[in-house]
Amino acid sequence: MEIIKSSPVWLDKTHPNFLRWERARNISVERGKFVKQTLEHYCELRQLKILDLGSGEGGTSKVLSDNNFVISTDINLFRLRRQKENFRLRKTLQANALKLPFADSTFDLIIIQDVIEHIENIYQLYEEIFRVLKADGMIYLSTPNRLSIINFISDPHWGAPFISILNRKLLQKYFIRYFRKSEFNRKDIPQLLSLKRLWNLFSDRFEIKIMTDLSVDQLFRENKGIVWSDFHLRLINLLKQIKADRVVRRISNNNYGFVNKYLTPTFYLIMKKKSL
Repeated sequence: MEIIKSSPVWLDKTHPNFLRWERARNISVERGKFVKQTLEHYCELRQLKILDLGSGEGGTSKVLSDNNFVISTDINLFRLRRQKENFRLRKTLQANALKLPFADSTFDLIIIQDVIEHIENIYQLYEEIFRVLKADGMIYLSTPNRLSIINFISDPHWGAPFISILNRKLLQKYFIRYFRKSEFNRKDIPQLLSLKRLWNLFSDRFEIKIMTDLSVDQLFRENKGIVWSDFHLRLINLLKQIKADRVVRRISNNNYGFVNKYLTPTFYLIMKKKSL
């Protein structure tokens, strides 16, 4: 993965996804607050050394920096410059997630927020984060669900139907080539992961907690740090109007089963390194 130096596509106002990306940038701090709220169910966020991997606008790094030492890393220098302008973070670093410039067992906590689906070699990423994480360390990971019916109707990155299940090569060949020509050579084309694949990747070395109940509760409490796509916002409003939010709350759970495999649109996972 190359270090990105050119102007990012998400700042192109003519791009069909510009408003979606702009909305995501604007709720950066709210997203960070949700991350903090989720983590507080399992650990005390105080005096920790935290790696925010692929930190984007820096909102999560900002929120977690209050009582911890946070290193905000991103492959895109433009994003890091914006972080310094907006939040004056203590430590920002341009780095490749597949070759992290840190010693073994450095961090108590690693944040991987909507990043893993953009990484081509997720096994190399896995080995790197395992290496730099302390023996009792934790990971917060969020990523869209490849097999979610909701994402099948409207892909969270492209806003189009039927393409969430495509791998990068097929996405590039059949969608980007015709509908997003300017992004054909992107190095971070998203390829969504299923719960099964995430489980196969992490479960041998990590205890995994699915946080769907919390995310659903916050979703219908209008937490602004969870959703930013037009389709998902309209869907939530519709469910509330017809009182179907009660049904969603009732069927939501934190189990490795049908609901989280095929309905949950975004996974929120807390993973703790297993004792050897």
